Amino acid sequence: MTSTATATKQFINSEQLLEHWQGHRNLTRRVIESFPEKELFEFSVGNMRPFAKLAVELISIGGPALKGIVEKNEEAYNEEGFAPKTKEEILTKWDEQTAVINEYFSQISEERFTETFNLFGQYEFPVYQNILYFVDNEIHHRGQGYVYLRALGIEPPFFWERF
Repeated sequence: MTSTATATKQFINSEQLLEHWQGHRNLTRRVIESFPEKELFEFSVGNMRPFAKLAVELISIGGPALKGIVEKNEEAYNEEGFAPKTKEEILTKWDEQTAVINEYFSQISEERFTETFNLFGQYEFPVYQNILYFVDNEIHHRGQGYVYLRALGIEPPFFWERF
């Protein structure tokens, strides 16, 4: 006799999720590197923000959001504190935030991933959904960066080479 009961099997663990996210961050970093300095801060298509502003948004979300999740702090989102003037400043901050992401991600227990959290006091979803949003948002903005690079005649990095 066969049982009709089914067991839920986990197909990805938190370490794999972090590795996936950091793979996307590695690729986005290479997109930032691909821009000429001036165009990183000035070039846009169709009234979209220049890629430097998109990078600042991504920098202002990941690490601060994870810190907020770990510390259960719902402080509002803020990207005003970082106003880079050079590509090197963006890349340095990007690398700093990569370390912050690693530090705080490792402090989120498996149980907390399904816990509802009001991120930045306005996005009330389970923690895992917020994290998936961070990845989705980065992919979206990186796609804009690809369009910009191609419009500038620059071949972007292959999207599948994330490490």
